[in-house]
Amino acid sequence: MEQTLKTDGFSIGLDAAAVDAMYNNTLKDFSVGSIVPGKVLRIQDDEALIDIGYKSEGIVDGDEFEDIDTVKVGDTIEVFIENLENDYGMVVLSKKHAEQQRKWDHIVNDCEEGSLVEGTITRAIKGGFIVDIGADAFLPGSQVDVVPVRNLDDYIGRTLQVKIIKINKERKNIVVSRREIIEESRREQKLKLLGEIKVGQLRKGTVKNITDFGAFVDLDGIDGLLHVTDMSWGRINHPTEMVKVGDEIEVMILDINLDKERISLGLKQTLSNPWQDIDAKYPIGTRVRGKVVSLAPYGAFVEVEEGVEGLVHVSEISWTKRIQRASDVLKVGDEVDAVVLSINTDDKKISLGMRQTEENPWEVAAHKYPIGSLVKGKVRNFTSYGAFVEIEEGVDGMIHVSDMSWTRKINHPSEVLKKGEEVETVVLEIDAVNQRISLGLKQAQEDPWACINDTYKEGQKISGKVTKLTNFGAFVELEDGIDGLVHISQISDAHVEKVKDVLNIGDLVEARIVKIDPVEHRIGLSIKAAKIADEDFEISEELLTGLRPGEEMVDLSSAFDGLLTGNEEWHPGQKAE
Repeated sequence: MEQTLKTDGFSIGLDAAAVDAMYNNTLKDFSVGSIVPGKVLRIQDDEALIDIGYKSEGIVDGDEFEDIDTVKVGDTIEVFIENLENDYGMVVLSKKHAEQQRKWDHIVNDCEEGSLVEGTITRAIKGGFIVDIGADAFLPGSQVDVVPVRNLDDYIGRTLQVKIIKINKERKNIVVSRREIIEESRREQKLKLLGEIKVGQLRKGTVKNITDFGAFVDLDGIDGLLHVTDMSWGRINHPTEMVKVGDEIEVMILDINLDKERISLGLKQTLSNPWQDIDAKYPIGTRVRGKVVSLAPYGAFVEVEEGVEGLVHVSEISWTKRIQRASDVLKVGDEVDAVVLSINTDDKKISLGMRQTEENPWEVAAHKYPIGSLVKGKVRNFTSYGAFVEIEEGVDGMIHVSDMSWTRKINHPSEVLKKGEEVETVVLEIDAVNQRISLGLKQAQEDPWACINDTYKEGQKISGKVTKLTNFGAFVELEDGIDGLVHISQISDAHVEKVKDVLNIGDLVEARIVKIDPVEHRIGLSIKAAKIADEDFEISEELLTGLRPGEEMVDLSSAFDGLLTGNEEWHPGQKAE
C-alpha cells in the first residue's frame, strides 16, 4: 500500500514500508536541521502533536498549516528539526521550514542559472517583487518589463515565466528576470520582422515613447520612429497633439535601414493627401471659411480644412486699417472668412485675403467723391508736408501744404489747421490702387488772385506794413494774405547795401505798384517811384528790375522754397516709393 507524504507545494509518493523505515529511524539519525517524517498524534488548541520516533514528541503551530481543520490524526507530514529539546523537554519542529528547505533543495538540485521557470508574484517590496517559484525569489522592478512599471499593484497575483539569473546558495537568495525573456523574444521577433517588412506596407503598432521631435512605435518586436512632420498633413506643435503613450495606431513604412536597424514611419501617409488637386478644389477667388491656427508678426495662418492652411498677410486683412501685427486684430481660434488669392501646389502654400470679402471703400470712393466735389472731414493727423483728413471711417484724404492757402507760404499744416477740426475741402485727385485721395483746402475758398486786377492797378499808390525782409528786398502787406515785393533796387534813390539798413519789419511805407502778375501771384512795388508825381510816372525797365520770371526770387513763396526737404513730401499724382 502506497502512502503520500504531504508538503505544501510537493507530494511525495512512498510505499508503507518506506514510511515505516523513515519513521523508525534511530536516535543517531536525528540532528538539528534535519527533515524527518512525523505522525500526527493529536490536534488540540490549534496545535498538532507530532511523533517523529524520537524520545519525545514535538508540537507544530496551527498557523504553519494551510488549514489545520483538514489535518487528521495519523497523517504523516515532513517537519524540520529546529531543536532536539526545549525547556520542556520537547522537540522543536517546523512544518514551514521543512517545506522551504525542500523547495530550496529543488531549485539548487534541479535548476541552474539561466533556467526558465514559472512563478507567481506574491507581493511588492522595495525595489521590486517577491515571486514564488517553489521558493521565494526576488524580481527587481527594472527586470519586470522592457518598459518602466507604473503601477506595482497590477502585477500582484500574476503568474509569469521568469529566468533565473542568480542563485546564492550561502544566503539562499534567488534573483529572477522577466525582462530578459521579453528582450530575447523581441530580438527573435525583430529579426523576423526585418525580413518581412517593406517600404509602403501598413503596420499596426503601439506608441512606446514620445519626444519633442516624434514618437517611437513598437511594431511587435522592433521600434520605428514616427517623426512629427509625418504625423499630420496639417500643422501640429507637439506629437502629443496626435498620439499618446499606449495608443495603438496604423502606420506606413517609409524607410528601412537594415544596417542600423532603423525604420521610419508615417501616419499622415495612411490618409489621403488633402493637397491633391487643391487648386481645382479652391480656384483663385473662392471664398472660404477657416480657423486661425497660428499667428506671426507678418500674418495669420488659417486652416481651411484638416491639413490645409493658408496665410493671410497683414496687408490683406483690412482695406483701411494700417495693421502692424496680425495679433492686433486676430487670435488663435478665431473663425474668419477669406478669399483665395493664389496657390502654390509644389510648396503647399495658399495666399488668402480677408479684406477681399468686403467691398473696397477706395473703389467706392472713386465714384462717391468725384474730382472737383466738395467734401467735409475731420483733421486726423499732421506730417511735415500736409494734413490727413478723415472723410469717412477708414478713408483719409491728404491736404498738401501747397494746397492750404492761396496767399501764404505754409511751412507746417499746424499754421492753418488744428487736429480734430472739421474742414471743407475739394477733391483734387483719387488713386484707388495706392489708396490715396488728394484734397485741396484753398480750392474750397475763393482765390483772391483771380480778381486782383479788379482790386489793384499798375501805377497805383498803396500804403502797407513791411512783413518780411530778404537779401533782395522787402515784402509789404497790401491786405490780408496778399504781399507785394519791393526789390532792393526800388527802396531808395541812394544805393542800398543791405535791406535791413533801411527798413524794419513793421515799418509803414508808401509805394507804387509797378507790376501785377496774377498767374505767378506776384505784385511788384517801388518805394522810390511813390515819390514821382502821378502825371510823370510811367513804368520803365529800371522799375522792373528783379521782377522778371526766371530771375532772382521775387515772391514770398519762392523766398522760402528751400526750407522744406522734398524727400518727405508727397504731391498729388506722385506714387509711393
